[in-house]
Order: sequence, then C-alpha cells, then structure tokens
Amino acid sequence: MSLNALFLNCTLKPSPEVSNTRALIDRVAALMERQGVATETVRIADESVGTGISSDLGQGDGWPAILEKVRACDILVIATPIWLGHMSSLCQRVIERLDDTFSAYDPANGQFPLYNKAGAVIVTGNEDGAQSTSSEVLYALQSFGCTIPPNSDVYWVGDAGAGPSYIAAGADRHFYTNKVAAWMAYNTVWMAQLLRAHPCPTDLSALSEEMRLISDPPKADPHEADRQMREQARQSAGS
Repeated sequence: MSLNALFLNCTLKPSPEVSNTRALIDRVAALMERQGVATETVRIADESVGTGISSDLGQGDGWPAILEKVRACDILVIATPIWLGHMSSLCQRVIERLDDTFSAYDPANGQFPLYNKAGAVIVTGNEDGAQSTSSEVLYALQSFGCTIPPNSDVYWVGDAGAGPSYIAAGADRHFYTNKVAAWMAYNTVWMAQLLRAHPCPTDLSALSEEMRLISDPPKADPHEADRQMREQARQSAGS
C-alpha cells in the first residue's frame, strides 16, 4: 500500500485567487510524488472551517471532513503564509481544531489519532518570522502525536518591507528553499515508511496509570481531565 500525504494550505485567499503558499506546496508535493506518494492539498479558506476546539461544530462545519483526511494520511504538512511575523489566522484555527484529537485516543493504548504520522511545515512570506512560525507549528504537531523528521521545515521569505512574494519573486529558482524542500520531502517519506513498518509501541494508558501511582493524589492527569470535560460538553450538546 502506497503512502499518502495531506497538505493543509492555510492561505487567507479563497479559490480561485493565486496562492503563493500553494506554489511552494506544489514543489514539495512533486518531490514526494516522484517517490510514489499520493498527495492531496486542502485549501482551508474554501472549507468553512469554524472557530473552536471541537472536532465537530455542527451543521455547516467543514472541519469534520478534513479531519477524516487527516486521520487517513501518513504525512501531514501544514502550510501557512506569514502575517506580521506570525502564522495566518487560519493556520492557528487548524491547530485549535486539531486540539480535540487528544480526546479521540485509542482505548487499547491511549495513543492519539496523529500517532504514527510524519509531520512537517511549509511557510511563505515577504517578512521575517518563518523560523518562529515553523517552530510553533512543529511543536503543535508533535504534541498531537506526529513524528517530526529531521529538516522538516521549508520556507521562503523575501526582503523586509513590501515586495514581491514567492511567485512574483521567481523563488522557485531559490537554491536554499529548493534544497530544504527536497530534504523535507525525502525525510518525511522515509519517516512515514518507518512508522508504517514499525508503529510506535508506547502504551500511553499503562504509563499514565504507572505514573499516577507515584504522583500526588490531588494532581489530576490534565489530558484525562480535558477528555472528561469534552465528553461532558458533548453529552450536554446532545441532550
């Protein structure tokens, strides 16, 4: 069975506007495809993704369908432009919506749905902030359970101040960005192959229980407390 990679394009521009972030996504996707990986890109601005931390906000919410793709992929790449030195608001929204995956743990071992997936990030912009944005996105991905390979970030930024973005600047010829795009594409595929052949064996539930026995009783497991709170919210919404 071949691997599949999902790119979440967090540009603020809905289709059919040209997306510089999509242009860099396409460069990385092509490098994965030549290794036999099936790729798909979802433009968040086209999908009516609501604001919140639940996996399903009800009628009209486009996130549940995207989450199914996230759960099915082997490689998850979040791609975002930079605005005022930070990730786009839609990228932040995606991270917030992914937060609820903590509560959908495997009852057998407590692992989250993003376990055994390779995670990576793509950043574009004409200002500074690519490295800090990459670190924030990669931290979130590993926190949700993704495995982060070496050199798993790709970025391009132009000169400070107003100026041409990735496409207009001809950045598809930029050596550093092309180099790290190749590194990321091959490292994430390698990591996904390893995870497919050797899934992470860690039993989070067993380890949590072991640590509970040597911890102060008043200190509740924050993950468990969060799961209980979310479950109560779901029950209240359904009543």
